[in-house]
Amino acid sequence: MYILGVAGGLLRVLLPFAVSLTLYLYSYPVFHGCVFPARDASTTTAFAYTLQQHWPFTHALDAPALPSVPFRLLVLADPQLEGDSSLPKPEDAFLRKIERRWATICATGGHDFKSQILEDVRGILLEDIPTSLQALRKRLDLLGNDYYLGHIYRTLHWWTKPSHVTVLGDLIGSQWVTDEEFAWRGWRYWNRVFASGHRISDDITSSNIKKEEQIFEANDDSWMTNIINIAGNHDVGYAGEISQSRMDRFERAFGKANWDVRFQYPYHGISSNETIPTIHLIVLNSLILDSPAFSDDLQAETFNFINSLISDRLRPVEDRSSFTLLLTHLPLHKKEGVCIDAPFFDYWGDDDGGGVYRPHGVREQNHLSTEVSQHGTLEALFGMTGNVDAPAQGKGRHGLILTGHDHEGCDVLHYVPSNTTWSSSTGNVEEGRQTTWEAVRWDQVDGRNSHTGVREITLRSMMGDYDGNAGLLSAWYDLSSKGWKYDISRCGLNVKLWWAVHVLDLTALAVFTLWMVDLVARIFFPAGSKHDQHQSSHVLKLKSNHVAAPIATTSVPTNKLNSDTPKANKKSK
Repeated sequence: MYILGVAGGLLRVLLPFAVSLTLYLYSYPVFHGCVFPARDASTTTAFAYTLQQHWPFTHALDAPALPSVPFRLLVLADPQLEGDSSLPKPEDAFLRKIERRWATICATGGHDFKSQILEDVRGILLEDIPTSLQALRKRLDLLGNDYYLGHIYRTLHWWTKPSHVTVLGDLIGSQWVTDEEFAWRGWRYWNRVFASGHRISDDITSSNIKKEEQIFEANDDSWMTNIINIAGNHDVGYAGEISQSRMDRFERAFGKANWDVRFQYPYHGISSNETIPTIHLIVLNSLILDSPAFSDDLQAETFNFINSLISDRLRPVEDRSSFTLLLTHLPLHKKEGVCIDAPFFDYWGDDDGGGVYRPHGVREQNHLSTEVSQHGTLEALFGMTGNVDAPAQGKGRHGLILTGHDHEGCDVLHYVPSNTTWSSSTGNVEEGRQTTWEAVRWDQVDGRNSHTGVREITLRSMMGDYDGNAGLLSAWYDLSSKGWKYDISRCGLNVKLWWAVHVLDLTALAVFTLWMVDLVARIFFPAGSKHDQHQSSHVLKLKSNHVAAPIATTSVPTNKLNSDTPKANKKSK
């Protein structure tokens, strides 16, 4: 009875909290107002449209459809799945340590035997057991982290219904793992984190080799679960260590590192004589662009991909119906202080590490070099220049750059200052003049000082230490202005809350189980049978009569006694 009462009291306290917090956790995007931005920049409109997608009677009631955004990209960055590199080595496992200690004891004789036993017992209690418990905690943390990241993707995908999904690199936590460990983390990626996602088919991503342009409808439902994976430094390494074998295992597990595709805008409102607006999505392995690189062939392959884009698949800079969306891992160069990560390069030493990296090759970098950022990206892919006599006055292609790597995230505009432009037709321009580029935080942009520019959003990491961040990018073609527009919002989930809710749920489940077991036991296995209870009550009654009789005899007057009283008195003697 005591257990039943205590468990019932705990349930009355735990259950409301557990149900409420679980409901919040599994629908947190709803409570946080996480939605893809609407055309009119109204949060109310965006939320109403998202809610309308979940309302089962929308079509039945013939409800008016709110203005939709056909291209909705769920943007995630740097999940960095850890594994055996964060766990003790197999030879340091608890049982292996015990075996070694036992072997040491068996090999010890004489007067040292007792002291050796004491030393090993002390080592087991103070070293081996704490270390093993820490390893167990880390294994649990790895498992929980996989499902935490998966919860972010699954819940946001359910609520916001994106048309496309991308992960901006660093899918796993180390480029130095073995092929077996890489495969294991790849399995976890596809079966725990992105369980409903799919690797993009090579039939799509290999088309650039044939110089063919792949075009899909922007609202093609088949892309909703395709995961656009970007190669990160923890996946393949930096330029000085990227080998063919590393690229092969990445592409087998996650898809090609360099490819592009176009998504065609729905025809509604576009006349037959107009060019159909498209989003040109480019996936670029920027990690191999800087030198010295370990593999000159891989570097040449990536530059050939960029050249094929320029010559075959990029639209003319004057074509405002095309929107260029570049997805890559390394952020572009910017001066120190603009973002959290400052420009930084490190190189390997004179050795080659046994053939795993190039002597003096790129070992680490925070940004792309100035040369690659400006000439290889901003000018080559976006066609921007300070020469006002260039096509489209040097303003280049309309677009956006999405990057990862800097876990804190950043949001900047790369622009050509208006006071640095020139005209080649004037004849007094110095030969070989270079375009001047600057970068400023997006919230400090002054459009009056910019001749042209492109925005770069470095997305904050989705890891728990960075609050499980995600980006929600909307892009649409504005028929009135005949140009593309976009907007982005962000959404996060605190990892401590995720753990706390599940611990609370497990506690409530344990208490409920205890309460049910105790209740069932009392129903089916009572303390005693009916026969035993009857005998017990009969014995108590006899005892009660036996004690009460003498008291009644002494208290009744003699002239009131009936005929049975003498017998009773006689028996009482």
